[in-house]
Amino acid sequence: MDWWVWVLLGFILLAGEMATPGGFYLLFFGLGALAVGLAELAGLVFPVWGQWLVFSAISVALLVLVRPRIVGRLHQGGVGPDDSVVGEWVRVETRVEPGELGRGELRGSPWTISNAGSAVLVPGDRCLVLRVEGLTLHVKKGG
Repeated sequence: MDWWVWVLLGFILLAGEMATPGGFYLLFFGLGALAVGLAELAGLVFPVWGQWLVFSAISVALLVLVRPRIVGRLHQGGVGPDDSVVGEWVRVETRVEPGELGRGELRGSPWTISNAGSAVLVPGDRCLVLRVEGLTLHVKKGG
């Protein structure tokens, strides 16, 4: 194949990586295609089967050797809870028994709330956010 076909394929794969929420798979195949295209452009001529072999070897090698490092760096520290709302006040929108889930409003946005206290929450109550677990605010009735 001509060098420009490999370069075009590489850019298509890189664009596919950016357009999808994938886990850095297309990235390495795109880089492999670009490497073959640039090698062909530089004068390293391979038969078509050799181009595919080099493409596969580079792509898989990058995938195995580089991807874990990138993913590890991106997830370093992990995605933790959003503690920025702990200590703020939520307005209750539905009746919530102790230990049950309901709806509340915080900063103008609806949230799922969990009644961590012993009192029943009724619409209009103000509750203190004790902790955040995913998209659920654990609250307790307050002043």
